[in-house]
Amino acid sequence: MGATGAARKLASAAALGGGGLSVLGAGLYGVLVAEAKIARRVIGNATDVPPQATGWYGRGRPGPAIRIALLGDSAAAGYGVDRVEDTTGAHLATGVAAQADRRVHLRSFAVVGAQSSALAEQVDAAIGTHPDVAVVLIGANDVTHTVLPSASVRHLAEGVRRLREEGVAVVVGTCPDLGTIRPIPPPLKQVAREWSRRLAAAQTITVIENGGRTVSLGDILGPEFDAAPALMFGPDRFHPSADGYKQLASVLIPSCLAALDLLPEDEALPEPRRREGILPVAAAAVRAARTPGTEVDGTEVGGTQRGLRGRWVELRHRRRRPSTDAESPREHEEDSASDMPTARPS
Repeated sequence: MGATGAARKLASAAALGGGGLSVLGAGLYGVLVAEAKIARRVIGNATDVPPQATGWYGRGRPGPAIRIALLGDSAAAGYGVDRVEDTTGAHLATGVAAQADRRVHLRSFAVVGAQSSALAEQVDAAIGTHPDVAVVLIGANDVTHTVLPSASVRHLAEGVRRLREEGVAVVVGTCPDLGTIRPIPPPLKQVAREWSRRLAAAQTITVIENGGRTVSLGDILGPEFDAAPALMFGPDRFHPSADGYKQLASVLIPSCLAALDLLPEDEALPEPRRREGILPVAAAAVRAARTPGTEVDGTEVGGTQRGLRGRWVELRHRRRRPSTDAESPREHEEDSASDMPTARPS
């Protein structure tokens, strides 16, 4: 079965509540279970509490404030760094504030070690804060703990659906390529790479079907990170370093701005010279999983959302913005603006 068909089958199995072992087959699943135990012992279990990125960003910028909910696992929480300014949340909120020229309030609900099954509780908490956009980073722990991909995708689908029903824009950073993590030995390394890419593709399909958009996080564990592990990985060689989290946020910021309709008009349409275009969702999902930084979002062709091969999507390679030094969050909004009503960006 080709990668496109496998991703479509996995997403369909999840939607129907299927529990088949995986698109990789029972034999490889057994290998993964055995080898994952070795990898977990080498990597260890995350026990430190990361700095809390919740707070106000964009000092001195006008309102109304943009409200961001950050959900997911240790990559979202910023595990492994000592300064809050080095977390994913701080880089993300600072970047959105700078590019939108707006105040930003970020609430982090991410939990170190979280698997996709933990999203339901995080979504419950996030909905109560009425965010404008929810950013979700999940999937890596599902792979290293050998959670069935169909179960992972099903949990993600439910979370995205609930957020969208509340009018929250959703940006999901799909499962990174785990084949570049050095403590993972062969043959698990090769299996983990294939597993994580197919999970990322299936995540993309189900997120699109439920009204969200995705961005590939291959950059966080991709070839350029493997070439400089001392710089891009933290001490445990599994979680990103401060520079790694900065790179992670840099691929999320343009997609957050797009979800909030805050990008310039000249970036509204796909640009063929940037290898952007309109594709069926399954084909776009597989391409995105193999191309770091790729955004996928639903669209229409001729007034319809679907063609013969499924949902139409735009495949984009958003321009990354110049990075700015991340701020530390403030507990209270400045200039008595906390008394002002907030509104969703138009």
